[in-house]
Amino acid sequence: MLVDAFSAMLLWLADVRAFETLLGIILLFSMLLFAAALLFAWFQERKKERFFLAFLTQPDGLGEEQLLSSVSRRERQQLEKMIALLHNQQMCLSQMSDDLHDYEQYVEGWAHETKTPLSLLTMLLDNRQDELPPELYRKLNYVRSQLQEDVTQMLYYARLKSSTKDYRFQHLCLRDLVEEVLEDYLPLLEEKEFRIQNSLLDEQVFTDFRGLRFILGQIISNSIKYAGKVPELNLSTQCRKTETILRIRDNGAGVKQCDLPYIFQKGFTGDSTDSRKKATGMGLYLAKKMADDLKLKIDAQSEWGKGFEVVITFPVVSYPENACPMQGSVWANPAAGKSHGQDNRK
Repeated sequence: MLVDAFSAMLLWLADVRAFETLLGIILLFSMLLFAAALLFAWFQERKKERFFLAFLTQPDGLGEEQLLSSVSRRERQQLEKMIALLHNQQMCLSQMSDDLHDYEQYVEGWAHETKTPLSLLTMLLDNRQDELPPELYRKLNYVRSQLQEDVTQMLYYARLKSSTKDYRFQHLCLRDLVEEVLEDYLPLLEEKEFRIQNSLLDEQVFTDFRGLRFILGQIISNSIKYAGKVPELNLSTQCRKTETILRIRDNGAGVKQCDLPYIFQKGFTGDSTDSRKKATGMGLYLAKKMADDLKLKIDAQSEWGKGFEVVITFPVVSYPENACPMQGSVWANPAAGKSHGQDNRK
């Protein structure tokens, strides 16, 4: 524009008539040249942006070469530093991913291998109970139950992080399932001398058998860990038109109100009193993760020093007789008691 102004001034000084004739042509040519320059710069920027996004999507050699060829020399130097750093980060992430995969495989393999001696110990305790002193049998059974719970927790943790899910939804008798879980934890409950009040009737819920069993096991295990001097465990239900509510309450140490919003977070153990020094903060976290996977609502209520209550809400699921359930779900006769042994794939 300055050159145009200077040229126009010289033309006006040289010949006013020529200035009046050529001024429009000069301005038009200048505008066209300026528009062409802007359009060329815009296309160049779009090209660099396209190559940059392609390189971020797939940072291979071809994308790197295309990106570097589309920029200026100064930008090229900066991009080369960025690309070198990106490649270094990719190598680190790949190594970390491989190490994590190997670690997960080792842990899962160890957990599965541990189930073999656990099964042998269980068979030994069942078959040789009369040959063992009562006190020794009680302690061995306690250790077996504790180890079985830890192994189960580890396996379910790996299952929850898996990309594929193996859930089979069916109608279950809640009372029968709770009694099975209580039987699994019987040695631990007897060790703490729990008094159990089970007021469940024949309520039916629609969910995955193994998943719900794991959730209940983690809740009961949590009550055992933080039991009081005269421990109690109360189980009750509340049936509504659209949902069934299961309440599991103990009279243990409870949780402070300031800690209550965080109890389902991974690794959170709350206060540092003696009862929680050995806590891992994984039980309720895994129970919450499993409940989310099964589309169940789980909440907790507590009063410090007076007990802890977990509330699980099951949505009521019903279909007309001629309707087909979701693909992959499993149905059983609700009146069949322990329906998990009578699955029918649809």
